[in-house]
Amino acid sequence: MDILNIFRISSSALQAQSIRLNTISSNLANVETTSTPEGGPYKKKSVYFQSTPTTFQEQLEGNMKNGAQGVKVTGITEDKTPPRKVYNPSHPDAKVDGYVEMPNINVLEEMVDMMSATRSYQANVTSIKMAKRMAMKALEIGR
Repeated sequence: MDILNIFRISSSALQAQSIRLNTISSNLANVETTSTPEGGPYKKKSVYFQSTPTTFQEQLEGNMKNGAQGVKVTGITEDKTPPRKVYNPSHPDAKVDGYVEMPNINVLEEMVDMMSATRSYQANVTSIKMAKRMAMKALEIGR
């Protein structure tokens, strides 16, 4: 594996984790949103990844050498679970029975997902730094 592959793979992972972090942030920001333009409470969004070669040449080499692959976001989907109901008859979005439909977002789960995404992001930054150091050492050996 050459140094450019390390940079490509890590940068694709950085982009994917950045999208994941933005999606988690959106979920946390809307944990109390009861009314959206689409109608109803905010729906939790989840990011899905897929491993993939980044170019045709890498795909060809990967099939011939069983090489490494990058990662890409295949989709961001809305959660299909029903909203949780909270009794609050004074809320402006309360139904006739006094219940308000709230987003079905667990703040604890979102925080754990955010920490996981942050750690993954940091790991990929570290791999880029290490590849850069190896390349610099290789250049120093050549002097």
